[in-house]
Amino acid sequence: MLVRWIVALAAFVIVILIGMVTIGNFGTGIDDNNFFDTEGANSFALIGAIALVVAFVVYAAVEYAQTGGFASIASQFDTRTIVLMPIAVAINIILGATVANALKLPIYLDSIGTILVGALAGPVAGALTGMLSNVLWTYVVPPPFQNGPAAAFGIVAVVIGVLAGLAGRAGWLRPRLNRPTGELAIGGLVAIAIVIGLGVYAYSRFYGTTFEFFNPANTDPIFTILGWLIGLLFVAFVIGFLVLLLIRRDLTVAYVTVAGVVTGLIAALISAPISANVFGGVTGGGTDFLVAAFRQAGADLQTATFQQGLLSDPVDKLVTFFVVYLVLAAMARRTKARFPQGERLLESAGADADDGEWRRATV
Repeated sequence: MLVRWIVALAAFVIVILIGMVTIGNFGTGIDDNNFFDTEGANSFALIGAIALVVAFVVYAAVEYAQTGGFASIASQFDTRTIVLMPIAVAINIILGATVANALKLPIYLDSIGTILVGALAGPVAGALTGMLSNVLWTYVVPPPFQNGPAAAFGIVAVVIGVLAGLAGRAGWLRPRLNRPTGELAIGGLVAIAIVIGLGVYAYSRFYGTTFEFFNPANTDPIFTILGWLIGLLFVAFVIGFLVLLLIRRDLTVAYVTVAGVVTGLIAALISAPISANVFGGVTGGGTDFLVAAFRQAGADLQTATFQQGLLSDPVDKLVTFFVVYLVLAAMARRTKARFPQGERLLESAGADADDGEWRRATV
């Protein structure tokens, strides 16, 4: 399986480079009706979509050459997955649009559905959910939920879906309850240190001495209502984190923390160049304030977008992974087990002794 991913990634990168040289159009400047280069955004979205299709075809061709079929792809798209995907897309768009329009937060919350599908069904299903979310968000969804820059970041959404699928397949999201105090202490300290460190750093760099949850420029009541719901989501994240760690003694807290931070760092490395070169660092969300702050501090555009991404994305994906884990924990065991990767999200007797089995199952 590793060979398939490597070959597909190589094909993707080659197509992106060729597309940017041959059909890329990034010199038209800021659109009069938008705050970004619409032509450049559409051009990059098209190149990314073509590259993803080519990468998928290459992946499928390598799998067919190795196995004589497409079992690993087809197995991810059962009836439950197909029903879940549009729901996940809607969750991504509604939460993402609310954060971008109504809240003054340096995060996105536009990949909860992508990570949920990836964890339950697999990396290909997660990738497709992410791409569909961003494309529909730009070209189909009407105002006020529409987001012009989203499609250009479709490749980032695809990577998030793939990483979530691999994390679910490796068993990183399955419960590890009632662990010995020593194991829990080490894992808990790592998780708490990362969460507190990211939280304090994000607060100090973004807010300084004041905290504003709502964007004062928002005048749409629907986003105000949804904003309060997202506030409750953050409360659930904090309570869930403490319950998992202190009451359920769930070592998976550490796994989820690492998965979220790593996914965020990778997403930042991919999204920052897009933000800088296609949108000039302005994408219409709360993170624009961070880019502006870093630039005022003396950073150039490329550096400022990387600084913003390396701060915002790990925080965002950490919260998102924990929310998804709380959703999975609330799902009935039988319901989870019926999804393509559901059994790998269930607690197994023998705990970490089974980790080797999970890893072998992904090969």
